[in-house]
Amino acid sequence: MAAAGVIRTYDDFVKVHGILLAASGVPPSLHRQLFEKLSTDTFDGGEFFEVEAVEDGRQRRLVLTSDSMEKESRVFLVDHAWTFRLDDARKQLEEVPGLAERMASLMCVDIDLTPDAEEQDHSAGVSDENGCKKNVLEIVESEICTAKQRGDDTVRWLELEELDMDDAMLLSLDLTSKFPNLLALSLCGNKLENVETVTHEIIKFKHLKALWLNDNPVIQNSDDHMADAIFEGCSSLEIYNSRFTCNFGEWALGFCGGIYGKDNSGCSHKTDHPLGSMTFLDLSNRFIHNFINKAFLPAKMPSLSHLNLRGNPLDQNSVGELLQLVKGFTCLNALEVEVPGPLGESAVEILESLPNLSLLNGISRSKILESGKHVIDSMLQPRLPEWSSEEPLVDRIINAMWLYLMNYRLADDEKIDETSVWYVMDELGSALRHSDEPNFRVSPFLYMPDGKLASAISFSILWPTQKVQKGDECTRDFLYGIGEEKQRSARLSAWYHTPQNYFVKQYENHKHKLQSTSFVSPPMKPSTTNSLLRKDGSALRVYTDIPPVEELLTRPEFVITSDPKDADIIWTSTQVDEDMKAAAGLTDQQYINQFPFEACLVMKHHLAETVQKAHGSPTWLQPTYNLETHLTHLIGEYYVRKRDGLDNLWILKPWNMARTIDTTITGNLSAIIRLMETGPKICQKYIERPALLKGKKFDIRYIVLVRSVDPLEIFLADVFWVRLANNQYSLDKHSFSEYETHFTVMNYRGKLNHMNTPEFVRVFEQEHQVKWWDIHMRVKRMIRSVFESAAVVHPEMQSPKSRAIYGVDVMLDCHFQPKLLEVTYCPDCTRACKYDMEPIFGGGGIVKGRDFYNYVFGCLFLNETNHTSPL
Repeated sequence: MAAAGVIRTYDDFVKVHGILLAASGVPPSLHRQLFEKLSTDTFDGGEFFEVEAVEDGRQRRLVLTSDSMEKESRVFLVDHAWTFRLDDARKQLEEVPGLAERMASLMCVDIDLTPDAEEQDHSAGVSDENGCKKNVLEIVESEICTAKQRGDDTVRWLELEELDMDDAMLLSLDLTSKFPNLLALSLCGNKLENVETVTHEIIKFKHLKALWLNDNPVIQNSDDHMADAIFEGCSSLEIYNSRFTCNFGEWALGFCGGIYGKDNSGCSHKTDHPLGSMTFLDLSNRFIHNFINKAFLPAKMPSLSHLNLRGNPLDQNSVGELLQLVKGFTCLNALEVEVPGPLGESAVEILESLPNLSLLNGISRSKILESGKHVIDSMLQPRLPEWSSEEPLVDRIINAMWLYLMNYRLADDEKIDETSVWYVMDELGSALRHSDEPNFRVSPFLYMPDGKLASAISFSILWPTQKVQKGDECTRDFLYGIGEEKQRSARLSAWYHTPQNYFVKQYENHKHKLQSTSFVSPPMKPSTTNSLLRKDGSALRVYTDIPPVEELLTRPEFVITSDPKDADIIWTSTQVDEDMKAAAGLTDQQYINQFPFEACLVMKHHLAETVQKAHGSPTWLQPTYNLETHLTHLIGEYYVRKRDGLDNLWILKPWNMARTIDTTITGNLSAIIRLMETGPKICQKYIERPALLKGKKFDIRYIVLVRSVDPLEIFLADVFWVRLANNQYSLDKHSFSEYETHFTVMNYRGKLNHMNTPEFVRVFEQEHQVKWWDIHMRVKRMIRSVFESAAVVHPEMQSPKSRAIYGVDVMLDCHFQPKLLEVTYCPDCTRACKYDMEPIFGGGGIVKGRDFYNYVFGCLFLNETNHTSPL
């Protein structure tokens, strides 16, 4: 390497960045070109690409402007316009000059969705070919004259749309006398209000097959009785307000297939099979309940090759009936339908049932079968940020940024960062939209010009993975390397409006399964543990790597040893597995402060799974989802809560990290899904209305001592302590990134404000007019249930050589019902050791902090119950 570690040559570059180059996926043929651009700080993307506005200016796309670009022929540097840790996002947007304005423009949230526009002239009438306004009467007369010129005195299709027609005008027109044989009537966009008036006039048309009253006040004023009256009076009606009636038949199908319309109303058939030549039929969003129909038959549409059934419930037909019916269309090559939906839960199963299909939702049969996709939709609409004109730019950006963010995590030879770095690519990179078949790939890259991490500059690297022609949109795969085994289809919900009915159904099935789970507490068994106190009076040797234990375990029955091989009791903060046993020379005769398979309690995703297997969904466990396996169910509940107007705030927690590291509170579905990228997490319904103490949030740490799992012998330490947030509790969305508002563990961050337990209980009882004894009993029952769950679901936890303590963190909701937060292995008991505490219940006087581990070891190893209560 060059002197002083500075990158001077290509060989220096490869030597320093070899691992990064391999991880980025940049083809080796582009490494030298990449080095040249990095070393000269060359950003030449503007010479090859152009950014275009789409979706009415609410999104942008990237287009190739050069003649063509071969696969893996070029590499481009993409700058990072904004780089941050998640907790700092709002602060940076508020304090860094120009940052919010640039991000708002890049994310297309700097426009007003409801701009002040000049009042449009909505006076009655439409324009003729010379641009002059026509009124209703002129249109009516014009239609009659046109019919006469055709040699046909009968008008069968009449469109009187957006003419400001009111009820009085409708009556004065007396349309029935002028158009007695009308088949189709559109009155869309007028001012019709009175249900009785409109109904009375409409039912005079005895031959009517289609009626459109869309965008009239009468639709909002009416109920099902108006529709029923119209259906009864117009017995031939097949289409009503763009929806099919239960009477739909050949005419409605011909209309949707483009055979019938204003120029061909279908009044007379030139053939006995008017639908016979129809190849394309779009029945999307016709609200059809039953497809078993005298007209919808393969024999009547033998040439049909493309069928769109999207947006129809089809709830009066079974999956088997529908598949059998569709299978009869032997020329059918392309089908569009919700998947999952009325034709089945799986795209693969639909294709297997319809062997003649080549395209399902625009995706080729071979690709679906090859990828094993079950949920597919070629018509997914992009998620576009939503905001009000009064919403500040910073709030708009915080909401929209999840559609643009990417991330990486820094690491060196010694450690990996606890939290990820998030970044937004510049305007060029951010214009790359998603495709399942992308023509470009993007990867983050850290360039270290001085050869050291301290000098690192972050970029993104862009290169073509397919040949691209001028004018082609340039795309990337937002979920590169993530297949269906990692819930790819569900994760696309971060960027697209995916089929809600599928997720809701999956959630409802999951909910039903949980609710049908019943738990019966196992019968109490007599104790089988014995005191380890030796008859000869010799002390039990204890090896520990926990300083407070080494310092404060002062009872004569125990003595500290520095050699784990000589210890009777191993009390450690590290995981004791077979490898550690072999390395430290431990034996199966030594007592260890952990139980086999205790991960079922102390890892958050396993804890939820254990409780759910035993109890289903008890009130003391918030709805909890392992995002690695149950994202679909979470999305379903999110949609249901949104539909029902319920609060939708969630908290994401890493499986196995303490001190709220990488923990996030959000109500943004895209954020929830994107946060999966920073490591395995659970997503749990946030307790939005907790019980407060003087307006501040708190939780309570209980200490549980476990002597045995079978029979279950557990004890609750008489002392517990409250952990208080420092700030007043708030549900203002600005506060969600404020650690000292929503979190209570201040041992490592913020200012620790200790409150003695008796004082807390006295103040709490006085503030809320409750008895702590009632709350305490509910908490005890909950904790017992938690450990019973583990004992029943994981009986393999039992070990006669195990004794352990666990921290159980509990929060109270506004109804003073306990909610389980987590169970912690080898909990931090600094407060128990530091402060003398007076037990709220029990007796025995003040519990000296210096005696905490003396009574813990007395309970676990000498079968004492001083300062503990059996559960």
